[in-house]
Amino acid sequence: MVLTVAALRGALGFLSRLPVGRADGDWAAFRRTPAALPTVAYLLGALIALPVAAAALSPVRVPSPTFAAAFPAWIYLVTGITHLDGVADLGDAAVVHGDADRRREVMKDSALGVGGTVALALVVVGLVAAATVVADLARLSPVDAVVLVVAAEVGAKGGTATLVCVGDAPHEGLGSALTGESGPRALVGVALATAPAALLGAPFLRPGPGSFGAAFYPAATVAGALAVAGVAYVWANARLGGVSGDVLGATNELARVVGLHAGVIAWTLS
Repeated sequence: MVLTVAALRGALGFLSRLPVGRADGDWAAFRRTPAALPTVAYLLGALIALPVAAAALSPVRVPSPTFAAAFPAWIYLVTGITHLDGVADLGDAAVVHGDADRRREVMKDSALGVGGTVALALVVVGLVAAATVVADLARLSPVDAVVLVVAAEVGAKGGTATLVCVGDAPHEGLGSALTGESGPRALVGVALATAPAALLGAPFLRPGPGSFGAAFYPAATVAGALAVAGVAYVWANARLGGVSGDVLGATNELARVVGLHAGVIAWTLS
C-alpha cells in the first residue's frame, strides 16, 4: 500500500477542519489507505501541541487549570467535533438493554440520552485532567510535553486505522465505506506509520540524564491508545455486531484521552 498525497489530504479532511481533502479523489484515495491516518497524525499532533509550547515558553506563567480548560477547546477547534458524535452514540448504546439491533437503533436516534451525555462529559473531563499534568510537564521540559501530545494523537489514529483494517461494519455507512476497502494486510503500513511515535523518546534521540524516562513514556502513550482500539473492537463485535463509523469516531476520541493519561502516568513514574 502506497501513501499518496491525495490519501494524506483525504485523511486530513476526515480528521480535521483544515481546508484540504474535500475532493472526491482525495476521499477515495484515503479510503484505500488506512496508514494515512497515523501518518497525518504527526502534523495534527504538532498543531494540537502548539498551546503547550506557547504556555511553556510564555514569559507570563499560565496557571495549569487555565491551560487545561483551554486545551480541549483548541483540540476541537483543530479537529472538529464530528468524532464526538460517535462517543455520544456509543454512550447511549452502552446503557441500553437489548440485542445488537436495539443498540444500533438507539445509535441512529439523533436525540442525546443520559449515556451519551455522561460519555461526552468523561471525554472532556479526561482531556482537562490530562492537560493539567501536561502543563506541569511543559514547564520542566517543553519538548517532552509536545512529544507526549503528538504520541497520543498518533496512537489514537493508529488505533482507529487498526479497526479499519480488521473490522467489519454491521451496516452500510461510513464504517463500511472505510472497512470495506482494506484488510488485515494493510496493518503493516499502519504499524510502520505508528511505530515512530513510540520511539520519540529513544535514548539515541534524547541522550543525557533522564533518558530512560524519556524513552518510556511515548511508548506508554501509544500503547495506551492502541489498547483502547482493542477494547473497542471486542466490545463493538459483541454488542453491535461490527465496527461502525460511530465506533471509529469514538475510538479516536477515547484513545486520545487514554493515551494522554498513560503518558502522564509513565512520565510521573519515570
